Amino acid sequence: MARHQKIQVIINPESDRGRTKKRWQRIKEALRYFFREFNYTFTEKPLQATEISRNAVKEGSDLIVGVGGDGTINEIANGFFDGKKLINHRVSLGIIPSGTGCDFIRSLNIPLNLRRALETISEATVKKIDVGLLKFTTASGEQKERFFVNVGDFGIGGEVVARMERLGRKRKASSYFQSLLQTFFQYRNKKLRLILDGQELPPDEYMVGAVANGKIFGKGMKIAPEAELDDGFFDVILVKGMKAFEFLRNVWKIYTGSHLTHPKIAFYRARQVEVLPLEKNDKVLIEIDGEQVGLLPASFEIIHRILPIKGR
Repeated sequence: MARHQKIQVIINPESDRGRTKKRWQRIKEALRYFFREFNYTFTEKPLQATEISRNAVKEGSDLIVGVGGDGTINEIANGFFDGKKLINHRVSLGIIPSGTGCDFIRSLNIPLNLRRALETISEATVKKIDVGLLKFTTASGEQKERFFVNVGDFGIGGEVVARMERLGRKRKASSYFQSLLQTFFQYRNKKLRLILDGQELPPDEYMVGAVANGKIFGKGMKIAPEAELDDGFFDVILVKGMKAFEFLRNVWKIYTGSHLTHPKIAFYRARQVEVLPLEKNDKVLIEIDGEQVGLLPASFEIIHRILPIKGR
């Protein structure tokens, strides 16, 4: 990679329960080994990474490197866009994983190891991947839009992420699975109406629905083992309600990617997905890339091979 490239590094110091801030000196030294010059900025509040990223894109950066977890990468990727269009086609995204959730990188074959992640940024060719555009409802009833790069889901997944966000820095590696179990025993399945590429499914009661661009979410769950980041389709996985024993007996299959054959799990591919609650007063939470963002009703749209990113 040419040394004269203009590089912007965006660091979320609070990622990985604040450990990224403690690791920054080591990360900075490793960056200097691969890239002689770069600018770097720490985020101080939610969604600030989007502002920093967008400014860097507009100011002519060639490469933007995100240091953090899936949520940080989501914010940075959103800064690449104005509406559905890239602001600058020449800017690419690189990732240094440093978060409690680093699921997205596994679909890109980016290593967790710092040096090897930097080798990927330095040596890998730029590939263009799909992104998802979510149109959703806020708690106050407003309609908003946000891009996601990995997985969006609705139902119990949104509740689990909301529980995780309340834990804050108390989160541990095992917190997601523990939160999933705790939420399951309190959760009431939701009656939903789904429309996939204009074709309406029979209304049904679901525990969770995942709209996947990448393969993995939820700290290692292979929710969409056949998903590809550049095929122009979401992998849509819909899970109907299960009794406690049935859920506990089968939940491990999601970690191995062997769950798609279960009779209560339906699998589809679609470019557009609309989801509406059948009961008006039902609050059905949505999360994307590990961040709880809003509620149903919502729509998901794939945008094909648009985001330039460094991956294998």
